[in-house]
Amino acid sequence: MALFPAFAEPGEPPAGGTGGASKDLDWLSNPSFSTEDALLLHQRTTEVANLIPEKSPLIRTTSRSELSGESDTDESLKQSSKKRKKKKKKHHYYKKTKKKTKGDSSSSESDLDTKHIKDKASGSGRNRQKEAAANLDKKTSNLTGSRFIWLDDIQALTAETFRIDKKPDPANWAYKSLYRGDIARYKRRGESCLGLDAKKQCITWDSSASKKKQLQRRPDRYFTKDNVKMLNIDGIPVCNKSSPSDSTAFIPVLQVEIDDPSDTTEVNPLGIYDPSVTEWLQGKGCKSADHESVNTQQTNQDPGISISSILMAKVEEHNKKVRENPRDINAWMEFVSFQDELMRGPSPYASKGEQEVRRKSLKLILEKKLAILERAIESNPSNVDLKLARLKICTEFWEPPSLIKEWQKLIFLHPNNPELWKKYLLFCQSQFTTFSVSKINSLYGKCLTTLAAVQDGSMVSHPLLPGTEEAMLAIFIQQCHFLRQAGHSEKAVSLFQALIDFTFFKPDSVKDLPTRGQVEFFEPFWDSGEPRIGEKGARGWKAWMHQQEKGGWIALKPDDDDDEEIDEDQEIKDKTLPKWHIWLDIEYSREARHWLPWRPDKTKKETEEDCEDPERQVLFDDLGPSLIRLSSLDLQHQLLYSFLQFLGVPCTSKLFPSNLYIAMDENNIFDSVLSDEKPLTSVDCPLSGFNSIGHMDTMLRRRHHIGHYKEGEEFIQNVFHVLFQLFPGKEKSNLSLCWLQYEIFKVVQCLQTKKKKKLKAQGRKSKKLAKNLLKAPDNRNHLSLWKLYAYLEWLLGNTDDARKVFDTALCTAGTGGLKSPQLCSLSLLYAQLEVELLESLEGAAMSRAVHVLTKVAENGPYIPYSGQVLPVNILKARKTYEHALQDHLSKTPVSDKDQVSAANQLVNLVGCYALFQYLTVGIDAAVLIYAQTLEKLEASGLQKCENTGENFGVQNFPTALEAVTVLHTNLLRFHMKISVYPLNPLREALTEALKRYPSNQSLWRSYINIQRKSHCASKARRFFDGVTRSTNSLEPWLFAIQAEQMRKNLIEKVQRAGVGEIHSTIPETGLTNRIVALFEHAVQSENGTHCPLLWRMYLNFLASLGEKEKCKGLFYKALQNCPWAKVLYLDAVEYFPDHLQETLDLMTEKELRLRVPMEELDLLLEV
Repeated sequence: MALFPAFAEPGEPPAGGTGGASKDLDWLSNPSFSTEDALLLHQRTTEVANLIPEKSPLIRTTSRSELSGESDTDESLKQSSKKRKKKKKKHHYYKKTKKKTKGDSSSSESDLDTKHIKDKASGSGRNRQKEAAANLDKKTSNLTGSRFIWLDDIQALTAETFRIDKKPDPANWAYKSLYRGDIARYKRRGESCLGLDAKKQCITWDSSASKKKQLQRRPDRYFTKDNVKMLNIDGIPVCNKSSPSDSTAFIPVLQVEIDDPSDTTEVNPLGIYDPSVTEWLQGKGCKSADHESVNTQQTNQDPGISISSILMAKVEEHNKKVRENPRDINAWMEFVSFQDELMRGPSPYASKGEQEVRRKSLKLILEKKLAILERAIESNPSNVDLKLARLKICTEFWEPPSLIKEWQKLIFLHPNNPELWKKYLLFCQSQFTTFSVSKINSLYGKCLTTLAAVQDGSMVSHPLLPGTEEAMLAIFIQQCHFLRQAGHSEKAVSLFQALIDFTFFKPDSVKDLPTRGQVEFFEPFWDSGEPRIGEKGARGWKAWMHQQEKGGWIALKPDDDDDEEIDEDQEIKDKTLPKWHIWLDIEYSREARHWLPWRPDKTKKETEEDCEDPERQVLFDDLGPSLIRLSSLDLQHQLLYSFLQFLGVPCTSKLFPSNLYIAMDENNIFDSVLSDEKPLTSVDCPLSGFNSIGHMDTMLRRRHHIGHYKEGEEFIQNVFHVLFQLFPGKEKSNLSLCWLQYEIFKVVQCLQTKKKKKLKAQGRKSKKLAKNLLKAPDNRNHLSLWKLYAYLEWLLGNTDDARKVFDTALCTAGTGGLKSPQLCSLSLLYAQLEVELLESLEGAAMSRAVHVLTKVAENGPYIPYSGQVLPVNILKARKTYEHALQDHLSKTPVSDKDQVSAANQLVNLVGCYALFQYLTVGIDAAVLIYAQTLEKLEASGLQKCENTGENFGVQNFPTALEAVTVLHTNLLRFHMKISVYPLNPLREALTEALKRYPSNQSLWRSYINIQRKSHCASKARRFFDGVTRSTNSLEPWLFAIQAEQMRKNLIEKVQRAGVGEIHSTIPETGLTNRIVALFEHAVQSENGTHCPLLWRMYLNFLASLGEKEKCKGLFYKALQNCPWAKVLYLDAVEYFPDHLQETLDLMTEKELRLRVPMEELDLLLEV
């Protein structure tokens, strides 16, 4: 059997027969094929091809419908045609990619015709034409069902060959369009068209498929791979060649010159070829490849130099710097920082024409930086900054034990560097895997012991660096706050007690000894059981030594005081509460009551074994290594005020910047103390952000009791009494101010919590203390104490009594006038309190406030207010204020003390003058005073900075500038409260002030309070972003987060209001994601990584969203950075109550103070 049945030999049986066919070749057989029909068809087509040159052009007159209607077909052909149509449909719907392999029946048949025409083009003559045509019409009409004859298949063609189909198609009446199988299909590549000018012409292709694809494809976001790659590439610099000197000249946009399409040639009739193709068609050849590449490079890179060449130039410049001057540390650091920029751009080392695809690997950048730093250390082996930068990079590679060994080597080489010690302590303190409280506490002791040896000169190998003593005190305070945050408050209090005794009550006989020798003499006193600072009967180390030399103390019988009874059985008030809730209650209660170290009471015959909690006892070994010598009076005073602040007493002293944010763990920095009700006299609490001793609680509950319990209050009272004996004169008056401020602060807390009974009792105690302080001979003429006493009476609601106190103080002050800072301050507060009582500015010129401000300017004896103010006195006072301000701004103080007092006097003078102008003229006059003062202060500060070569403006004028700005903003806020005034002046004043003082919490509180009323948050967000980029302070991050959370709470409050349908005018546009992003950026900042407050806020926010798993992961991440903060563990107990035992085990492992073990809790619950 032949492979193709149509060309089988005559002797072979036909394909349709089954006699001689082999079963193996059945798949080649075609039952529907007829040899006779195929031969007739072949003869017919051959004869037609021969007749074409002699006859007229071929006219097609038969259609598919006509042939199907006139001739009969075989049933086998019909069946095969139907099968082929089914296969065609199947391929069309399910296998579109295989259309080329299996076409429809008509195309396959026409292919068959073409083969026959090519194989047998020379057929028989004319005599057989009629017979072949007749047979063909009868028997093979279906085989020629295709209406098409391919012109390429006909050899002899005339110029105009066409065909006409005169038979109408009935399907055109029934359907709207042609049958889709009769329409040619093709795929279009691209959207362009030949012959069109892309600049001026275009074609819009309407295609449903393309629209469908466009709808399905989502637009790429900025974080996709392609867009990130594009953003990381720097743009090509553009320059103006015509006028290079003029940088502001117009830079023209280069346009690609195109040929005019009307200018056509013979070889380019449509104008669609580019010049190179046209020249090639003309036979002129093309330009050289080198010239073309140069031309292309000039076209693409004409505005500037390529990016790679710029980077290469920078690399060469940095290499040249460090090669020529290897001792330049800044050059090495800049070279290290440049690696980030280098990795963002394309590689300058890639070969020409090579498109290098580099993975932006962090490890690759770090390895390059590490190699550069190692080269730098080889050239500068004694430089600490380079070694610290190397250790910082190695943190990404090495394990904590290896890192600690490298740190120990560095500390061994530089034991006299206090800044290096601070970084080492923070590093060890924040390593969760190796952290424990005892290890870190002993490390603090080792640090202070080493620095004390350097200070004494006993470590001959290393000299004493400047600023070491101040750094030692900062490290000591950091250690105390570390112990407080870890829950070991008894050890922290004992450290302060020991150092105060060691500093202020040192016997003369041991002053010449080195520090360790003095500590050895101090240990017997500490272990003797004698009263210490804060305890009753404390006399100090010096008195004890003298008495020991004489023969010991005479035992005196102490007074029998009614001790506060603490019923331990009443610690559990409700046993039906969950177990974790009861544990938190008891832990909080014991934290508040037992923060003082426990000592056996000898009058009650107690011994150390009688202590129920051994952790409350403090041994000398825990604090002996941390004792240091403080020779500077300023540092000694700093120690005292730090201790008072540690106990919760507000004072002007602030913590050192190095440990400011590490100790920040309380969420009270956003609490505005009476600032909305009384903007002019709002109390700025200097304890913002810090948990005072005995006030540790979870973030959600915040059950801060007012002050301390009885034992704690007695301790503070004893401390003040000891310090009064220690410091006479002015320093004693300053301590009295601190004590009275503490009492006022407790009154303000009672007002905030609206506890009337507590307020009444606290008011009696505070007034009694104020009167006792004023009875002291040194304090009778102290105007600052009189001012605080009058303010206390005003807060308690006794307005008339407060006015009597103010008038009495002004009458006894004398005739100092505007030259007395205390008198100006007293008058300013009196006037501010009176102004806050006004409901409007009508008649303000005749008010008591104007009378007070006028009398201060007269420099005469004060006369109480009688109900009117003479206009002549107002004019005189205005002139006096004006001349006094000009004279004061022109002064140049010499000493530091003069500068401090001059700054205070300037602030009070400007406040009085501006308030006077506000009451007598208006708000614009007062704002003008503030603007002129700020301008002159800035100008004078910058001028003196330039003349002396020091940062005079920053060192000496920040208090004056900052205080004047606060007065300015407070006045604007008050005016907006009582009258209509635009918000923009206040916003501009706050933004300018915050750019200068980004760590001022009171200004930030005012800023977010005015921004929460605005529907548009974009300005505030841009401002926060700009400030966070320009400063290392953490306050901008904290207040930016707080502002977004306030906005989110406001939106949720509006949306959840139960007053029917509410359409929110402030949509929730991704605030949750924005807040999370702010938190992530903040915790990655240098100061935010180890700030417990920031982590607590982040945990609280995720817990409020209900994302428990994310919150738990964040908790462990927070412990990696702040493992010492006990408040984080307390928050975790509240957020994850099911994991109470796991959290307590973790606290025990890290040696954090656990006052209520789980076993004791179980016993208490069983009772």
